[in-house]
Amino acid sequence: MSLSQRAAKAAEIAREPHLYKICEGCDSIVTQRVATCPSCHGYRFDADPAAVVKQAEILGSREQTSVLSEDLLG
Repeated sequence: MSLSQRAAKAAEIAREPHLYKICEGCDSIVTQRVATCPSCHGYRFDADPAAVVKQAEILGSREQTSVLSEDLLG
């Protein structure tokens, strides 16, 4: 995902932060409906809307650093 795509997704999240939460294991932003993080399988989350907006701004302003399952396929 390009930096501009990440910024656009971050802006979308910041408009409706109540729909998202932050994984306390890996700092990914996930939707409220998930029970475990798809990235690290963590199960503890921070659902504070202000924290979600702040994390979206951080993640939307830098390149991806996490390894996703798609990255491991050959």
